[in-house]
Amino acid sequence: MFILVTGIVIFLGIHILTTFRETRGALIARLGEGPYKGLHSLVAIAGFALIVWGFARYRAEGLIPVWTPPAGARHLTIPLMWFAFVALAAMNPAPSRIRGLLRHPMLVAIKIWAFAHLLANGDLGGLVLFGSFLAFAVFDRIAVKRRGDMGAKPVDTVTRADATTLIAGTLAYVAMIYLHPILIGVPVLV
Repeated sequence: MFILVTGIVIFLGIHILTTFRETRGALIARLGEGPYKGLHSLVAIAGFALIVWGFARYRAEGLIPVWTPPAGARHLTIPLMWFAFVALAAMNPAPSRIRGLLRHPMLVAIKIWAFAHLLANGDLGGLVLFGSFLAFAVFDRIAVKRRGDMGAKPVDTVTRADATTLIAGTLAYVAMIYLHPILIGVPVLV
């Protein structure tokens, strides 16, 4: 569990750093934009690797039950994840109605992903992992709003990018249903 928590602190910590614009600006001024982005990426990748390794070790050592999710919660997770994948696909920079409605599609995707997985997982590692990502996404959305970043501008009509978003999100969703048991070790459709 220590490796998992360390990875979460490193990964989310470097992402939280970017919400402190003065500190971020000072680091960019001191290091240069390229080196700052490179260092940021290296730290994020290291944190992510620790999360993956730590969560795998935690699961291998045995889950620590905290609560039992309601019977239907797992079934609710499956359609929620489709929305998460569509929101993630809305990161496409082309203007679209979906992107405009979501404003910050990555944060929406993280919130839905984390919430959906909290519904289906009642173990300590799952609560720590998904709860911390949900808290981060809420924090980051508040930070974005405070600095006046309204995100993507809404468009009045459905665009070709909307179709692309729906198709790409759906294809990624279907792929993950089949890859989840291989990558995560947990079957989605039971």
